[in-house]
Amino acid sequence: MATITTAEILCVGTELLLGDIVNTNAAFLSKRLAELGICVYRHTSVGDNPQRLKAALASALAEADLVITSGGLGPTYDDLTKETVAEFFGRPMSMHEPSLEKIRNYFAATGRAITKNNEKQAMMPEGATVLENNYGTAPALAIYDEKSNKTVIMLPGPPGELTKVFNEQVVPYLKNSSDSVIVSKNIYIFGIGESAVEEKIKDIMTSSANPSVAPYCKEGEVRLRVTAKAKDEYTAAQMCDSTIQRIYDSEVGEYIYGTDADSLESTLVKALSEKGLTICCAESLTGGLIGERITTISGSSQVFKGGFITYTNEAKEALVGVSHSTLEAYSAVSSQTAMEMARGARIALGTDIAISATGIAGPSGGTPEAPVGTVFIGLSTKNGESYKRLSLSSSRSREYIRIVSASNAIHMALKVTKGLTDN
Repeated sequence: MATITTAEILCVGTELLLGDIVNTNAAFLSKRLAELGICVYRHTSVGDNPQRLKAALASALAEADLVITSGGLGPTYDDLTKETVAEFFGRPMSMHEPSLEKIRNYFAATGRAITKNNEKQAMMPEGATVLENNYGTAPALAIYDEKSNKTVIMLPGPPGELTKVFNEQVVPYLKNSSDSVIVSKNIYIFGIGESAVEEKIKDIMTSSANPSVAPYCKEGEVRLRVTAKAKDEYTAAQMCDSTIQRIYDSEVGEYIYGTDADSLESTLVKALSEKGLTICCAESLTGGLIGERITTISGSSQVFKGGFITYTNEAKEALVGVSHSTLEAYSAVSSQTAMEMARGARIALGTDIAISATGIAGPSGGTPEAPVGTVFIGLSTKNGESYKRLSLSSSRSREYIRIVSASNAIHMALKVTKGLTDN
């Protein structure tokens, strides 16, 4: 088999085009192929139509050394991936007896009679390498075409089968075909937008080809993916680390909260655990989102003592002791209220740190003094109290405002955690 450096992922199934299912297979395959040093050029989805599948296959093989298909290996009339690929390469189909025996044994073990159409799954193109599927009845297979030096690997569509078959069968098949590996590491940034990040490290991004630096953004955060290609994993990782250090040393460094971190909340839980500190929260507009995000992290029970949802003024007074005079003088959406919410929660639950969020998520409820998107994050520790005001765009959705508010509260807690010591 010729050296494989490039690939296309071709997912087969009309249900993909109709939006009936989410195509998770392409994301999984891209990630695993990158780890093997194989660059994915394109993802394509095509319906259960032999002519369109053949055209997509021709287009893919014109560009890539390898095409991996998913789906279309089942027993029904519209499962035609094998047959179409066989016709494309001019190979006749024949029964693969070991696969047929395995299918028969599977049905016997489940107490069911095998139907004629299930035998279709054991039909293979001449010269194909059969890759065992121990998780379903449709075997995977690979065809290497010597004339074109191209390879097609066909995998079952169900993700639970595809991922296992790829890891157990395809990886060994491909491992010796690549002369390099690709390693990616991610830098996580909070408190600065994607355009500002690019402006501050544009020289690093534009001058870096290997490793490359690519930005991605989500609500309130920026992720920089640093990717290096080298002869072995150690060398590629060292190349990534060198570029990552340059980014830490740049103006962006102060906004970085972690490298290869899962999330803000996982980074917070880890930091609190390492320092032996505890945290709680009091929430208004976020309605429990802060606590929910923290408690999704394994080990959070060691650091998170609880939270209060104080959605009304009465709840703010009764549950976390916000004074009536504060609410009257400054309103519920104010720095004073935010800090009193945090202080009251910390005292009530006896934690080292408390965070709070109060504001207007919209789409209604804003005032000239506090328009929709006005949010105050409160922080209380044994060393004092502080707050942060957010002025988020009123054109943003209610969900966006709540997510970004929760992220800012978690990030504020993370920053103060790094400066605190345990009791």
